[in-house]
Amino acid sequence: MSSPNNRFECRWQACGQLLVAYLLAQVFALGSLFVLTVPLWLAATGMFLCLIHGAWTLPRHLLLTHPRAFCGLRRDASGWRLWNRADGWQPVQLCPDSLALPMIIVLRFRLRGERRVRSVCVPRGALAPDVHRRLRVRLRFSRRRWAAPE
Repeated sequence: MSSPNNRFECRWQACGQLLVAYLLAQVFALGSLFVLTVPLWLAATGMFLCLIHGAWTLPRHLLLTHPRAFCGLRRDASGWRLWNRADGWQPVQLCPDSLALPMIIVLRFRLRGERRVRSVCVPRGALAPDVHRRLRVRLRFSRRRWAAPE
């Protein structure tokens, strides 16, 4: 019987479809503020919050231009690791509520020493089709996938 191969690595790039979906959601959110009959100060606060959210989200999660944007995943003998330009490979613990669907992968993870759970969205267009499929298979069937980093 052969031994299982624990090594896997992939790096993704920004996906235009995810960017379009986010911008469309922002347009609907801003448009709803114009349609609703709310006080002007509340509408202005809502618009300001939408713009702040966009300024935070675009470089970190959609365009992947921020140095702390996660854009790589590795599995080796020591466990799962995520990569960003600022800190390199960091050990993570994947959470059981991570989602691996044919159109999108949502990685829910916790960095070592943190209690906060973070998320990374990897749409189908961000990876080559065979790499996306292999990542989905790894996430579904990997042994010790929810184990804490060593």
